[in-house]
Amino acid sequence: MVMTDLLKPEEIKKALDAFSAETFDPKKFFEMVGMKAMSAENVKKVFQVLDVDGSGFIEEEELKFVLKGFSKDGRDLTDAETKAFITAADKDGDGKIGIDEFEALVHE
Repeated sequence: MVMTDLLKPEEIKKALDAFSAETFDPKKFFEMVGMKAMSAENVKKVFQVLDVDGSGFIEEEELKFVLKGFSKDGRDLTDAETKAFITAADKDGDGKIGIDEFEALVHE
């Protein structure tokens, strides 16, 4: 499965363009690509696309490249953006984002 099976390419491009020079805000980004309106089941499918190593978690290394999961043209997150993303989503403090934490962040 690829991201464009779940989200509209034009919405992905618009959101990526919005954050090309601006500090990445995961909640705003997820809303812009239409994920906030998605069912929990489909948000979890997006998570599975982003969980590159299939561990059931999005770790810091994967998170740095999360925008590339939406489009090959996505930029890398800075270290500060990556840490802020983890802080926003990692509710149990294990340093990685689980599928339920991801879904909660999207629908927050």
